[in-house]
Parts: sequence; C-alpha cells; structure tokens
Amino acid sequence: MTKAVSVFQENVDLIKEKARMSRLETIRLISLAKSGHYGSSFSSSEIFATLYYNILNYDPKNPDWKSRDRFVMGKGHSAVGIYPILADVGFFPKEELDTYTQVGSPFGDHPDMNKINGIDFSSGSIGHGLSVGVGMSLGARVDNEKYRTYILMGDGELQEGQVWEAAMSAGNFKLGNLVAIVDDNKVTVDGNTEELMNINPIREKWENFGWNVVEVDGHNVEELVETFENLPSVDSEKPTAIICDTVAGKGVSFMEHGYEWHVANLGEGDIKRAIEEIKGGN
Repeated sequence: MTKAVSVFQENVDLIKEKARMSRLETIRLISLAKSGHYGSSFSSSEIFATLYYNILNYDPKNPDWKSRDRFVMGKGHSAVGIYPILADVGFFPKEELDTYTQVGSPFGDHPDMNKINGIDFSSGSIGHGLSVGVGMSLGARVDNEKYRTYILMGDGELQEGQVWEAAMSAGNFKLGNLVAIVDDNKVTVDGNTEELMNINPIREKWENFGWNVVEVDGHNVEELVETFENLPSVDSEKPTAIICDTVAGKGVSFMEHGYEWHVANLGEGDIKRAIEEIKGGN
C-alpha cells in the first residue's frame, strides 16, 4: 500500500513539473513569435501533462501506430502549450521548437497533422474537434480496436452548433470509447463566456445528450489522474464528458481570469515576472 501511494505521488509530482515546463516553454516560444495564446494554453497545462505523462497510450517512435489513443484539440490555438510536451516525450527533437512560427517551420500557431508527429488532427476552426472524435471512435469500433479518443474543447467552443450535433451522435451511437474534455476557463477572445453567449448549464446539456459527466478542478492533478484512470470501459454505452473548472492564464497572477491574454505578447519585464511566478508555483 505504501508503495502504491508513493508511485501515485511520484506521478503527480512529475505531471505538475511537466505542466510548469509547458507554461515556461509557452512563454519562450511566444517571445520568439511576438504574439500568441497565453491564457487558453495555461488553462490546459495540467490537462496536457496528465494525458501525456499518465494516461494516453502512444509510441513516439511509431506515431501512426494504429492502436494508439487519439488526442484532438478542438481549441487548436493552444498548440503552443502542447508542442513542448510532444517534444519532451520524444515525437521530435526539442531543438526544432526554436523555429516556432518561422517561415517554413512545421510549428504554426495551430497544429498541422501533416507536418508534426503526434498531432492527430489539424485544428483551428473552432467546433470541429468533437465531430472528428466521433468519426475516430466509430472507426475504432469498425476496426475492432480498443483505443480511446480524447477531445479537448474550450467552453467558448460549446457555442458552436456542430458541437451539439456531434454530442447527439456520440450519445446515439453509444460511444463509450469517446472522452470529451471541456476546458471551462470562462473566457473567450472577446470577453467572459457567460456574458457573450451563456452556455450554462453545461453538465445538464451533456447528460441530456446521453453522456456520462464528471466535473473536476482542471488544475488539481490528483483529481485529473483519478478521473482519467477510472473512466468507464471503452465498451460502455455512454461517452464521457469531463468538465474541467479552469482559470485562463493560470499560474501568472496578472493574466489569471483575463480574456485580454487570449492573444498577446509580453514585454521583457513581464516575461521575467511571469517566469518567476511559474517557477515559484506549487
């Protein structure tokens, strides 16, 4: 029992450190590009790290492995936060990140599956991810594969009608191998989600479409690990929606909760301050 607890804590500590790494690299990469998505990347950092260091089944040496779990970012503008993790786990050399957004670089502001190993879908047009996930999950069923498909969406993305068509389809087809992750950070590029286009109640909407729903603190690694490790069987008759209560700009005090940091660029003084806060965080 003691050993199991110790291993769990080691995993949690690793995930927290990798989430911190993702934030720091996000700042570095955006400083190269002179503009980028801080807020929505930072709200997803613990989700990214939990998936890639504890949950997803994949092989960096064989990125097209048929039986791998799929991960699709509906909120493709957060790609700057996932690139450092993909490099860290071995999908490509870390040095390649230094070309971020440069002419000819595979690493754009949004991910391109045709250029980057480890990217399962070229996202950017908000609202398409869940539909793609439904297709991938149906494909697994046809091919008699047991992989899961995970879709990360922003709360503002739920304003897109296509999301709910896909949610209805997933419930109808009883896709127990499909997991929708909602990064509920309460803001979009233009302001607070609730004020612009209220999407609440989120939980009840997913439940009414026939989904199993779990609500978690999206920055609490222990909760995330427990939730992902205890998903229903891939053969269950309900897809699962994990609603993550998150903070836009998490980890940097002057960014937190602010939609102004959806797309921005930090000056030298603010870069130093942000790095110090991230390094000093828990």
